[in-house]
Amino acid sequence: MPIATLDDIRAKVGQPLGCSDWIAVGQERIDAFAEATEDRQFIHVDPALARRTPFGGTIAHGFLSLSLLSRMAADVMLVPDSARMVVNYGLDRVRFLAPVRSGSRVRGHFTLASVDEKSAGQYLVKHDVTVEIDGAEKPALTAQWLGLIIT
Repeated sequence: MPIATLDDIRAKVGQPLGCSDWIAVGQERIDAFAEATEDRQFIHVDPALARRTPFGGTIAHGFLSLSLLSRMAADVMLVPDSARMVVNYGLDRVRFLAPVRSGSRVRGHFTLASVDEKSAGQYLVKHDVTVEIDGAEKPALTAQWLGLIIT
């Protein structure tokens, strides 16, 4: 994650921070997520049955696409040089807008929405995130992601 001062980060509120590298979402990744979460619905793990659906093949779990935010954030989210720890604080307004088909690539676009001091040395940071699907009109998802920075 890029390093900056807390003042530099606050100055970027309302601005796009950039986008992550592309991440491949192949069937192997989808199958591994299905096993880890015990969500083995056919639309994710059975290519033959999934071909008969309107999607025409398997698609990634929405929560798989969401979980990739952590990897995407490593490319663009700013971390204060004074941070002792940054933790996931949750999500607001998550919307799954389009399926991520097996074999697709996705990347995250991040805008810093706010930085608020919750208490001495603790800052709640909100990012607006859109996950783009390579070559698709609609994004996979949008969300507001909250992080807690502890300095």
